[in-house]
Amino acid sequence: MSDELDLFQGTLDVLVLRALSHGPRHGYGIARWIQDHSEGTFRILDGALYTSLHRMEEKGWADAEWGTSERGKRARFYELTVAGRAELRVRTTNWNRYVKAVAHVLAAPSTA
Repeated sequence: MSDELDLFQGTLDVLVLRALSHGPRHGYGIARWIQDHSEGTFRILDGALYTSLHRMEEKGWADAEWGTSERGKRARFYELTVAGRAELRVRTTNWNRYVKAVAHVLAAPSTA
């Protein structure tokens, strides 16, 4: 049995926003940060990651520019905008409310 879990719909964007909240990162760095901070539970596929990043650019939550990675390769670095930081705050609040509500439902005593 694998320790990896599939992400719930809409979760990837908030994880990417959080990864970018610590400063600019390229795609591999974002995926690695999420994997490391989920203790290996989440492994982000390139297609899903870049779809999320492009959506964030279109919504004005992230800006990107070309640079050089730590390995000397050309890479696109993404950085949160002011709007992206605001979106992260909103999504974090909503996520915490969601987790709390699910926990309450799962902990509810059986009425049968």
